[in-house]
Amino acid sequence: MRTRLASLAVLLIALVTTAAGAGSAQAAGYRYWSFWDLAGDSWAYATQGPASAHPGDGSVEGFRFAVSADSKDASEPRTTPSFEAVCGATPTKDATKRVALVIDFGTPQDAGQGESPPAPRTACAQVSPDATTADALAAVAQPLRYNSAALLCAIDRYPRTGCGEQVSDASAAKPAAPAKTGKDGGPSVGLLAGVAAVVALGAAAIWQSRRRRN
Repeated sequence: MRTRLASLAVLLIALVTTAAGAGSAQAAGYRYWSFWDLAGDSWAYATQGPASAHPGDGSVEGFRFAVSADSKDASEPRTTPSFEAVCGATPTKDATKRVALVIDFGTPQDAGQGESPPAPRTACAQVSPDATTADALAAVAQPLRYNSAALLCAIDRYPRTGCGEQVSDASAAKPAAPAKTGKDGGPSVGLLAGVAAVVALGAAAIWQSRRRRN
């Protein structure tokens, strides 16, 4: 019976440990500006950097500041305005193109310590036909800050410091999947039911052992 009790205790400890950690485990991410292309009403993660992309007249390009693990996990801009909504009031000019830009500074949860994100905004850049997206951004959102590897670090002084730094703080990472936790952030109902089942089985085994001895 002592052996069964010891095994039951081990199982309970393992389950409770899993329950405690299910809602708190967070993957490391990076805090940075991601670059997006709007196709129809959906954002697509850009396949090249803003300094290499040459958007055509009528394009809509987006930038989003957030904590992301990689491109598949990246947070896209939270609005999808049409080109007309952003640039419709900007008249065309010879030897220029118009590029609509969406600049989403992210949420307070994505901000660095002591930072407060400005409200998202849009702007219509009217630039030369051979201008890159970086050129268009510089025309409407100065100053821009880049690091030595040409990574975009800040738009219009946001953030004030840092550039693509790794974030391990659980408070800045995305929340765990809700299926693993209860509404109050504790263990899920299914997990607690599993613990109860183990307890019941253990109790039944102990009862049967005592019955056989009697």
